[in-house]
Amino acid sequence: FIATQWQRNDPSVNFDGEAISRVIEYGSRIIEDQQKLTTQFNLIADIVNESIYWAAQNHRKTVTLSDVVKTLQEKRYRANLVEEKMQDMILDGSIRIDTEGKVVGQINGLSVLSNGEYTFGRPTRITATSSLGKGNLINIEKESGLSGPIFDKGVMILSAYINNVYANERPFPVSVNLCFEQSYSGVEGDSASAAELVVMLSSIADVPIRQDLAITGSMDQQGNIQPIGGVNYKIEGFFDICVKKGLTGTQGVIIPWQNKQNLMLRDDIVEAVSDGKFHIYIIKRAEEAIE
Repeated sequence: FIATQWQRNDPSVNFDGEAISRVIEYGSRIIEDQQKLTTQFNLIADIVNESIYWAAQNHRKTVTLSDVVKTLQEKRYRANLVEEKMQDMILDGSIRIDTEGKVVGQINGLSVLSNGEYTFGRPTRITATSSLGKGNLINIEKESGLSGPIFDKGVMILSAYINNVYANERPFPVSVNLCFEQSYSGVEGDSASAAELVVMLSSIADVPIRQDLAITGSMDQQGNIQPIGGVNYKIEGFFDICVKKGLTGTQGVIIPWQNKQNLMLRDDIVEAVSDGKFHIYIIKRAEEAIE
């Protein structure tokens, strides 16, 4: 298809091997799977055509890896204004996200936003407070009408897990308030379940949580971690904030083990992980998230 597309555009043009490989890699990134390729050929055609343009700008008839990389960078730049504005708000403190130190009852969750044309991830500060009570789990998002049914289900599963593990022999005399801070639109999905568990236990036990880590993952009533969507966007969203605030070498993201095959990350993140400047941890159980 790539060959047909460039010949249709300009029969005198060629793509070298590295350029073709990068387009193929982009096809896997679209579908977020290392073993599959997208069939959204219009998206592939756009990359091929624009890569030809950048090669022509450099007076070349052979499209190289640098042309495809330039195309992907420009494509992102044209669409990521909202992402940039949100990152600016995090950097100037308007949206509070910590990437260093330890805090009791506060954790970095990960969410995905989309404007239809462009999808990106950003960290979300989740907090919990606790007090003596009757074992109630108060979901502030639900109480304020900002949560969807899947999110509510995730919180109920979380409550069931806590009662099963910690309240089998005696009542659990604690009430917990759970909140997605500075979230003024709807919250949906259960991918924050693992983060919610850790932040709740942190508040109850008065044990601080590392702020240089972010976590995503759903969980069931038995404490098994389940896969989530948008893992690449989520990792990249936290990585970008860490880079702009300053990489410390200890920062990283915790993801479900099933999402390992979905990793199709940008080159700068792959390089940072390879150099030990950023870390990606996979977990199978809730206890591993706590650890």
